[in-house]
Amino acid sequence: SSCASYRTIAVRPGSQPLGKEFAKLEPGSESSTESEFKGTLSLRDALSLALTRNPGLAVFSYEMRIQEANALQASLFPNPELDAEVENFAGSSSLNGFQGSEFTLSVGQLIELGGKRQKRTQVAVLGADLAAWDYEAAKLNIFVDVVTMFTEVLVVQQRINLQNELVNVAEAFLQTIQQRVKAGRVSPAEAIRAKVVLSTTKIDLERLYKELQSARKRLAATWGSIEPQFDSAIGNLDTVFSLPALEQLYPLISKNPDIGRWAVEMQQRDAELALEKAQRIPDPVIGGGYRRLNESGDNAIVMGISLPLLFFDRNKGNIQAAEYRKLQVAQQKRAVEIVLNTRLAEIYNTLSASYNEITTLRKNVIPEAKNAFDLINKGYLMGKFGFLEVLDTQRTLFEVRSQHLNVLKEYHQDVAKMERLIGQKLSDIR
Repeated sequence: SSCASYRTIAVRPGSQPLGKEFAKLEPGSESSTESEFKGTLSLRDALSLALTRNPGLAVFSYEMRIQEANALQASLFPNPELDAEVENFAGSSSLNGFQGSEFTLSVGQLIELGGKRQKRTQVAVLGADLAAWDYEAAKLNIFVDVVTMFTEVLVVQQRINLQNELVNVAEAFLQTIQQRVKAGRVSPAEAIRAKVVLSTTKIDLERLYKELQSARKRLAATWGSIEPQFDSAIGNLDTVFSLPALEQLYPLISKNPDIGRWAVEMQQRDAELALEKAQRIPDPVIGGGYRRLNESGDNAIVMGISLPLLFFDRNKGNIQAAEYRKLQVAQQKRAVEIVLNTRLAEIYNTLSASYNEITTLRKNVIPEAKNAFDLINKGYLMGKFGFLEVLDTQRTLFEVRSQHLNVLKEYHQDVAKMERLIGQKLSDIR
């Protein structure tokens, strides 16, 4: 082997368009030492916190450094061996004591042939490259987790607003009924039923506050916090857009780190095969040193070489295993491509359905439910409708508005999953 140095630092894949604005944020950067986030939290704030503080992401970052250290170790020459030997002493007659002894001090060096050091280093550094790809994939997974949890917080906050609105409506309705009861226009039983409705509405509101606490904790957990300190999350759930054609999205999957890593995986398998083939070449140990012959008082130089004889083990099994692993990688890559393409189609169909549902709810269902509620509420005051009709239209209106929030949550979470697959903003594709 020559004294050439080899690459031991991972080649990191280029940042995906989806996270390019956060490319410089890594676990352990300066923002990870800041105090717990306070105030209103935007999605950008949450992503910055998660990318710098998420302990799971830090694991992948350290794995890359571990593999780089392994590559550095693999690039080193084997150490020489010092051998000290004393012969012909403490025997009988003339060999009693050290008078007839021979002392030898030598140094031996293993000489790696066939480029083993370079090939060994190549295998190790490609392992570091793979760790870098896995790190990029982990960052995209964090993106999906943060968007998912952040959306949940936004939705629960809006559900609380909606439920507070429902409580206000129930209170106003109870006051109206109580006035009508005093006037003798309706039975006191209707006031009792209105109180029951108001009580259950307040119970649902308390449940939503508990849900918000849990959602906030799940979001804060993405940046390693046990107790969230932010006041509230801010964001716009109402923005939706029509989807590009599915055929435009399929080619973008090739940029996904889950696919991109397999090119490096194949390179590593090639390097492993080359290394196993190089192992067939025996490595000699060359040594030399000094010998002292005490009986005659003479000194001498000794030289030697040892070489394994490949009578039985020519590394045939390891070479075959490396060849099979290389074939295995091609099938693994194909399997991942099928899974991701199938996943893309599934999310696309779900997104299309969500978009159509949101559009229908906004254009038709919610306005019609609102009109029905207003008409029946006015009609109740005029004595045209009963308590149950008012209650039914009220429930219908708030149920469809709640349904609208549910679909918005699913829509934005699926958008994040889609962007995880294609590696860029879905809204940028037209």
